[in-house]
Amino acid sequence: MDNTMRISLWSGPRNISTALMYSFAQRSDTTVVDEPLYAHYLTTTDAHTYHPGAEEVIASQEPDGEKVVKQILFGAYETPVVFFKNMTHHLAGLDWEFLKKTKNLILTRDPADMLPSYTKQVEKPTMRDVGYEMHLELIRFLKKNSQPFHIIDSKAVLMNPESELTAVCDFLGIPFERGMLSWRAGPRPEDGVWAKYWYHNVHKSIGFQPYQPREEEIPLELKPLYIECRRAYEKILSHALNQ
Repeated sequence: MDNTMRISLWSGPRNISTALMYSFAQRSDTTVVDEPLYAHYLTTTDAHTYHPGAEEVIASQEPDGEKVVKQILFGAYETPVVFFKNMTHHLAGLDWEFLKKTKNLILTRDPADMLPSYTKQVEKPTMRDVGYEMHLELIRFLKKNSQPFHIIDSKAVLMNPESELTAVCDFLGIPFERGMLSWRAGPRPEDGVWAKYWYHNVHKSIGFQPYQPREEEIPLELKPLYIECRRAYEKILSHALNQ
């Protein structure tokens, strides 16, 4: 019988998902895996036409999402806990039944902080790229199937890492370890090949950085998307009120 705890973090882009992966990598009982469904997403959508390093990503991973679920998400590991850093939009085209057998964390971020950062890599993002609506779909699926989930807001983590990580660990049923609060600067061996495009800031970090609101204005052409994201973000947070 497989007693491995499989934690799926479902994030949007330009969030603290990599920092959370580094945090869990410090645990004595945990293996971490970086975005195993990225190549699946790139090969089943047109995202490969505008994501930086798309060809490298596809060459580095199994692109068949169903195989990834069977071989990676439910593969054999030497540790009792496995943490998968995932993007919610990477679920596109997959059978979601496997979510009933993973511990699901949903990581969100204020779009006022996220969008200005994301457009530095992807010039004309859509709602599919940023994941807020997919987060709501995921919440609806989990609630419909009576599956527990825990919502994490990046601002709350940055303002009080120990308290928020303790709450996450309580939800998972594992003890919080103080080592989760810091790590060595630089790349990790688990980093995907896309790290050189996306992980510059986290590679400079040795822990969760203090929260700083972005002061950049939302560009006029992104205002309609921002309004949509804001509406979805507030709905996501409303589901976190009773957890």
